[in-house]
Amino acid sequence: MRPLSRFALAAMAAALTLPLWAARPGEPAPDFTATDTYGRTHRLSDYRGKFVVLEWQNRGCPYTRKHYETGNMQRLQKQWTARGVVWLTIISSAPGKQGYMTAEEANQYFAQMGAAPTAVLLDPQGTVGHLYDARTTPEIYIIDPKGVLIYQGAIDDKPTANPEDIKTARNYVDLVLGQAMAGQPVTISATRPYGCSVKYADE
Repeated sequence: MRPLSRFALAAMAAALTLPLWAARPGEPAPDFTATDTYGRTHRLSDYRGKFVVLEWQNRGCPYTRKHYETGNMQRLQKQWTARGVVWLTIISSAPGKQGYMTAEEANQYFAQMGAAPTAVLLDPQGTVGHLYDARTTPEIYIIDPKGVLIYQGAIDDKPTANPEDIKTARNYVDLVLGQAMAGQPVTISATRPYGCSVKYADE
């Protein structure tokens, strides 16, 4: 029996570090319940039959600010919700840590930024974040109408905080939703996310 290569061993080690419940492209997206900034309850299962985007957000992160201060994230939110996509922005920052916002603060911030997600979900205990093993802000997950995760990773292929890079970036949200909604195979289902670490309470 041949010994495993160092690449195979590395892959096994990486897999073992993932929570058993972590979402993986091609598998059912874990259901969750969360409250938005207006006190309304949202269950992922309530949106079966629709495409859903989960966007992890931290207003203090320069990588997140890159996409909000240029209007790039708002463009995506408006473009795809207009086509029936449910867009859920999730804040998993714990109290006292970068990016944490109360419901009132979040409503003021997103109104000021002209953001247009379907809802902003507050996750200060990191329950939803850990369920999906979200590691960075921004980080994107896309779920199809059958409840299957079809994409996980970066928002685009320019892993910098430089706003100028948006002009030449390949945007994975546009790519994946464009292909999936046209009934085409998704050509890129996972990428390495970039940004600031999610500021969980236990990290």
